[in-house]
Amino acid sequence: MPAGLSPTARALRALEILQNRPGATADELAERLGVTERAARRYVGILREAGIPVESARGPYGGYRLGRGTRLPPVVFTESEALGLVMAVLDGQPAAADVDDLVGAALGKVIRALPESVGRQAAALREHASAAPNRNSARPDPATTSALVAAVASRRRVLVRYRSESGAEWEAEVDPWAVVVRYGRWYLLCHSHSADAIRTYRVDRIRAVQQTALEFEPPDGLDPVAALEENLGTGWEFPTRVVFNAPLAEVAPWIRPPMGRLEPSGGGCVLVGSTSNPAMYAQEWLPSVPFAFRVDGGPELRTAVATLVSRFAAALADLP
Repeated sequence: MPAGLSPTARALRALEILQNRPGATADELAERLGVTERAARRYVGILREAGIPVESARGPYGGYRLGRGTRLPPVVFTESEALGLVMAVLDGQPAAADVDDLVGAALGKVIRALPESVGRQAAALREHASAAPNRNSARPDPATTSALVAAVASRRRVLVRYRSESGAEWEAEVDPWAVVVRYGRWYLLCHSHSADAIRTYRVDRIRAVQQTALEFEPPDGLDPVAALEENLGTGWEFPTRVVFNAPLAEVAPWIRPPMGRLEPSGGGCVLVGSTSNPAMYAQEWLPSVPFAFRVDGGPELRTAVATLVSRFAAALADLP
């Protein structure tokens, strides 16, 4: 906790802690605020003097709680928090620098609600900072994302209509386990009942979501990020198999999870996966790996690589 905060600012921080941790003791408040237990009790007193009902209970399960119906004061940001928020938004959504952008309009409202000294710094940062868009990022529809998150929270099965990168569309009945954000893209991690397997769908390609009355239970101990990484390269239309003449440990840092699963093979390794877009796999993903390789499986991927080779060979045809 910054040493220069006023008693009022510390009291508001205590209020925030009680909001998030009902039943916090004076000792816990003191630890979170970085003050003595006596000082923590004093900040609770400041809140009570301001008309905020803070109830206390003794005993092993005692502590401080906010009374029912408590009306909380407006959110207060420090200058560092406000600038950090603007930086995070611009980093994740460069278009937010534009006031006509959906996220940009929301960011503008937050900045206008800040105290003048803090808001002025945040507004200057937003106006003069430039952010390069991440070419791999994709913004999903907020309503679609909200519907999926609601289904995850309520553990309700959904029907989704999906459009792959190749343009094919289909409907799937899935148990939505989690919505995961990874490197600028939003994914739905789910269990597909038609495929009877784990699937990962990009949220920006989901065209419709319909929640059903059927409930589900996610797997025990589910790690959504790890499960997503493991399954990004599986379940698509066209199988892929690429053999590298280099040790797995050297190749692995260059392999993106959507490319498939890397396995040791003799003195080298083999990449086994699937894709909905063999042309992108051949033109963007494989050329980024700086090791000799052989496309051992997947006729569609072999055709895409052959097409790419022909293009480059034609570009050098007139050279001696």
